[in-house]
Amino acid sequence: MGDQKTSRVELLFVTFNKIKPYLAMVSLQFGYAGMYIVTMLCLKRGMSHYVLVVYRHAAATIAVAPFALYFERKIRPKMTISTFLKILVLAFLEPVFDQNLYYVGLKYTSATFASAIVNILPAITFIMAVLFRLEKVKIKNIRCIAKIIGTVITLGGAMLMTLYKGPVMNLFGSRAGQGHHETSSAGETNKNWVVGTLMVIASCVGWSGFFILQSFTLKAYPAELSLTSLICLMGMIEGAAVALVMERHPAAWALGWDSRILAPVYSGLICSAIAYYLQGVVIKERGPVFVTAFNPLCMIIVAVLAFLILAEQIHLGSIIGAIIIVIGLYSVIWGKSKDYKASSSTLTREKGEDLELPISTTNGNKITTTATVIDDIDPLGGMSKSEIPMKVPTSHK
Repeated sequence: MGDQKTSRVELLFVTFNKIKPYLAMVSLQFGYAGMYIVTMLCLKRGMSHYVLVVYRHAAATIAVAPFALYFERKIRPKMTISTFLKILVLAFLEPVFDQNLYYVGLKYTSATFASAIVNILPAITFIMAVLFRLEKVKIKNIRCIAKIIGTVITLGGAMLMTLYKGPVMNLFGSRAGQGHHETSSAGETNKNWVVGTLMVIASCVGWSGFFILQSFTLKAYPAELSLTSLICLMGMIEGAAVALVMERHPAAWALGWDSRILAPVYSGLICSAIAYYLQGVVIKERGPVFVTAFNPLCMIIVAVLAFLILAEQIHLGSIIGAIIIVIGLYSVIWGKSKDYKASSSTLTREKGEDLELPISTTNGNKITTTATVIDDIDPLGGMSKSEIPMKVPTSHK
């Protein structure tokens, strides 16, 4: 009975390790979906997106810094000039560049449209990963062909969503077709649609650059909590410098007990503090392309919430473009999953080559030492090791 219980616990542990990256990324999509809705409400109330970025990362810094100081006080690596400069660039790419452009695009389009167009992120990340040699391209390899074709399809879907809006589609009932002030707002929406789309695409470029640079930075500074808190802190400082230039009226910094305080706190805690940390952990195990693979789920959640809360309209061009983008997205993901399986099978073939300490015999004196044996492949991509105490002959002085 005891052995059966032990085997069940081990099975549950192995299963959890296998699905852990997926659970983390799916949970983040629900968090991001809530951010789309709350932020849209906040921007409609007139809050400046420059100020929102500052408050968001102030909340994120306050939330994550204490954990970083306590849990990583003994393992935090030494800060170098190179690492600090990378953190400055990270703080600019995502908190300042990406988020400000994204908020502008969100105002000019809609929450549903913005969450759909963000699905081009894996394609852009793949292109940048190739440029920075994080991804290898072999034209004769079916996996690479799938990723290249998927990237082209995804970008084509994004172009369709940019250039073709189409009629309003009544998917969830009559409410969406009766959006607030439909006639009066149609002209303004059409006028800013292309500009808003380009803003969202540009924000995706900044976000992809953030993922790529984060993967490099984690190699030199492998302390996820500390890196997250530093990015949030520097993002707050850099964002404040931009906001002070763009928003000189003191009233722009005012908060209220409504979405104007909910948006920065929610997005700071969920979409900055927790998201940066989880993304850093998963990037170390699965790479930056895997992290960007779950955006279609967020698009579906946002579409439902935006209809129920914001009464947003969905256009035919957005639906067709989103379908094309998702097809291309999963072509990229299929190729990436085959890469992961290939690397795992390579490690499995090398499983029998146990790594042991060298054994030498001199005077016959024996001491207890440890041989490290690679006995399994970790579900997240690494190798699990078991420490086996062994009696080996060794020299004695």
